[in-house]
Amino acid sequence: MVDHNKVIHGKPDEPGAAFAAIATQLAALAPYRARIDELIAEGDRVVARITQSGVSSGAHPRMPVPTGRSFENEAMFVFTVADGRISEIRGVSDRLGLFLQLGWDWPTVD
Repeated sequence: MVDHNKVIHGKPDEPGAAFAAIATQLAALAPYRARIDELIAEGDRVVARITQSGVSSGAHPRMPVPTGRSFENEAMFVFTVADGRISEIRGVSDRLGLFLQLGWDWPTVD
């Protein structure tokens, strides 16, 4: 699968980096929930609009000490499907809203 999402702005993407980042976020934001608000399919593309929520409950590279604060924001993903499997993924989410709600420091670019 090709993941077109940048894990950290300005940093090179390594194979599997997005999956490692997702695992880190799931552990740091437990209990994490994703609700599918809309699902649209046409041809080889599927678009999902979701509402995600969670709590800053574990260590995260951006915030090593959990704040205990909760968040809720929207995200959208575009999946390309080939032979019944996801072959590509693109996604956007309200990351700045996430940081603000959780009380995390604003990201910086090196």
